[in-house]
Amino acid sequence: MELDAPVIKKYDVPRPKTLFIGDSAHRVHLRIYDDSQNVKVLIEANRAVSYDDRDIMEAHDSVVVIDYRGGDTIYLKNLIWNSSEDRIYSDQPVRSRNGKRLTEGDGFTSNQKMDNMRIIRQRGVIEFND
Repeated sequence: MELDAPVIKKYDVPRPKTLFIGDSAHRVHLRIYDDSQNVKVLIEANRAVSYDDRDIMEAHDSVVVIDYRGGDTIYLKNLIWNSSEDRIYSDQPVRSRNGKRLTEGDGFTSNQKMDNMRIIRQRGVIEFND
């Protein structure tokens, strides 16, 4: 895993956390690697918070998740990554694009390698033609 941002601020009070803040030219990037050290999943956001004492990271504002192996690109407002539970999830509206298919739902859940991504309360699927 690799996390980078233009601005990084650490706080100890009231609980240990690290803020990652993007700017207009560069967003926050979280890269999750596979066993061969290739980028498997890229998460981009305008800002993120890592709660250092709980193994939880929250990404906020125009979050995009790109699964390079599965071909999915997921768009949502907020995302929570719990590394100790190997889980990425959101209860916010979500759009998932895979090739010519767009799926909308009320949230999603997956393991951190995006091997079992599932849209929660799927509301529709749109197929695009060329």
